Amino acid sequence: MHIDPILIIASAITVAVILASAATHKLRAPARFRKQLEDYQLLPQALLKLVARGLPLVEIGVAFALLVPASRPTAALLAAALLALYAAAIGINLWRGRADIDCGCSGPDQAQPLRPVLLVRNSVLVMLALAAGIAPQARDLGLFDGFVVIAASAVALLIYAAAEGLLANGPRLFKLIGR
Repeated sequence: MHIDPILIIASAITVAVILASAATHKLRAPARFRKQLEDYQLLPQALLKLVARGLPLVEIGVAFALLVPASRPTAALLAAALLALYAAAIGINLWRGRADIDCGCSGPDQAQPLRPVLLVRNSVLVMLALAAGIAPQARDLGLFDGFVVIAASAVALLIYAAAEGLLANGPRLFKLIGR
């Protein structure tokens, strides 16, 4: 299957920015991130510190690798695996009835409880990551193509940011309107 390189590059940039942003949230507040990992109750206590330190570095590495055409297919699979792993952690805790914990999705500035809609969000991100790894149609890219890639990535990131804002503030909005 060959897809226009604009879609593939825009997908790679979008997922790379999301992963890099997630990593910086974790690096800015490592104690908070470690507490969030602990709240999920999926890792033994002995691994918490190692995972809390290593996961942001993995996210940054995958984000940068997505931007390099030679490493993009592998990085796309790794990004999809990371996003699917996060969805699995959310799903396990929802199944356990532990929707009250902070998902850790919005960084240190905003707590967001676990909800099924986060599984949908992560599924979309997994598909976007997988799209970034598809072999592109061979064609020359011009200056206008570069503009379209940047614009498409910016629009995708704006949609993601708006959706994240709605997801993070949804419970508060429902509380305000009495639902």
